[in-house]
Amino acid sequence: MNTFLKGMTVLVIATFFAEVVEFLVNMILARELGESGMGHYMTILPTIFLIMMLASFELPVSISKMIAEKDESYHRSMIRHAVRMALVFTAVLVIGAAIVLPIIPVFNDYHPLMKWVVLALIPVMTISAIARGFFMGKQEMGRIAVSHFLRRAVQLALLTAVFQFFEFGSETALLVAFCTLAGSELVVFLYLLHYFFMSYQKIKRVPGKPVSGHEVRRNLVAVSVPTTGLRIFHSLTHAVQPFLIKFAIVSAGLSTEMATEQFGMMAGIAMTIGFFPAFIAHSFLIILIPTVSKAYAEKEFAKLQKLLQQVMLLTFLYGLPAVTAFYFLAEPLTTRFFHSEQAAVYLQLLAPYFLFHYFTIPMQAYLIGLGLVKDAFIHSVYATVVTFSLIYLIGSRPEWGMEGVIIGMNTGSLVILFLHYLTICKKIGITWMAKRTIRNPRY
Repeated sequence: MNTFLKGMTVLVIATFFAEVVEFLVNMILARELGESGMGHYMTILPTIFLIMMLASFELPVSISKMIAEKDESYHRSMIRHAVRMALVFTAVLVIGAAIVLPIIPVFNDYHPLMKWVVLALIPVMTISAIARGFFMGKQEMGRIAVSHFLRRAVQLALLTAVFQFFEFGSETALLVAFCTLAGSELVVFLYLLHYFFMSYQKIKRVPGKPVSGHEVRRNLVAVSVPTTGLRIFHSLTHAVQPFLIKFAIVSAGLSTEMATEQFGMMAGIAMTIGFFPAFIAHSFLIILIPTVSKAYAEKEFAKLQKLLQQVMLLTFLYGLPAVTAFYFLAEPLTTRFFHSEQAAVYLQLLAPYFLFHYFTIPMQAYLIGLGLVKDAFIHSVYATVVTFSLIYLIGSRPEWGMEGVIIGMNTGSLVILFLHYLTICKKIGITWMAKRTIRNPRY
């Protein structure tokens, strides 16, 4: 537990500063791109994140889980086989992406070079994923923390320098914004690769035991495939959601341009502010996967129960004050940092969505660590059906519009939170009111 708390503290501190920097990044983007440009940026961003996620193949999760569960003597052999598999996967994915990306219609409204910037990111993301998974599994959270901060700091520096000295048209400005994102990923890649090589040299000096390549590939695929499926589903729904939201509020009577601006205010301003405290939840996610995996492999259900209660308590202690502050200080926050009064209403209405999200992220990490990725996927399907249905049914009504869209988002986030929590409690032997009972846990 001391390792968990130490790693958690390091991640929270570093990620806090990374989130501060990301906040500044979004302020620059909102100022330089304008409301319409920010809407276009937020519209294409989920699609690019989907491609980047496919490139990583969820190797951080599968490798960290494998490293945490196995003795250190097996690590050298496992990493060697994992690297070989990743290189083959990268080559296949790059070839496939080079064929598919030029014909994806979503890129038609953006600069022609945009798709090639995304293509160049694929090998960078795959190799970075191996190093990230290795450090997560070894509980070397300092490397992960620095990489998070470095990504945001480099992007901020590039954005500031480029927009300070040059002026661009709207289409080129969007391309430049994404190029700074790609540049930050490249710097993180070089940082992680450097320390990964140093760590691997130390492992080579320790007597190791061989592991068959078939076993390593099977273990990695057993985790990466369902987890990637879950992430693909999330990414697809997040990629579709902007278009559904804009379609719904256009059906409510708004013009296309007005719908894009409203979506830009909600996604680029209200969500930027509301998701700021989620750096703590994401820190939980990173450290919980290997911690829960190891405890569950050793059948330490008392430890799993105590850990869940601690995570829930810590989330409540930071989440409730955060959303309360967002609700009562919404107008000063959106006006001072983004010069937008209308976004304050969206920030207030989204308060439940943010709070439920803070709880859901560590719950998902728990499910992955317990080997319940299939359950997490089913929960996501149920919640998405509820969310999308309500977004259209309520959001398309003239008297509701964007407010109806937010009602749908709040409801869906509540559904997935309860499904995650009840499933975890059943798995590790806790009643729904968190009363501990370790008799007959389901495993």
